[in-house]
Amino acid sequence: MSEALDQAERLLTALSAEEKSRLLVRLLQDLGQRTPGIESHPDVCGGEPCIVRTRIPVWVLEQARRLGTTEADLLAAYPSLVAEDLAHAWAYVRQHRQEVDRQIRENEAA
Repeated sequence: MSEALDQAERLLTALSAEEKSRLLVRLLQDLGQRTPGIESHPDVCGGEPCIVRTRIPVWVLEQARRLGTTEADLLAAYPSLVAEDLAHAWAYVRQHRQEVDRQIRENEAA
């Protein structure tokens, strides 16, 4: 393993979950890939981005977070989710804030 990779792994252990999530987004942008753990299919939840393996839209989790729901509460409310799923959701929200804001507004108005 290279010296740079060894150093990066040591630094990674010192990062908070939020910082790791931000780093993941940055790496994916660098690689030109989409946010991992998030998928969108026209026949699932109207094509809205959802957590993989679930039908839980990202906007639902973000709206709950904005209303003060903690990550622990979200994990308890959605037993199929794991902490990594929430990190993926938050990374997606940071990358697509306007889209998620629109989805929240549209669903509140419905």
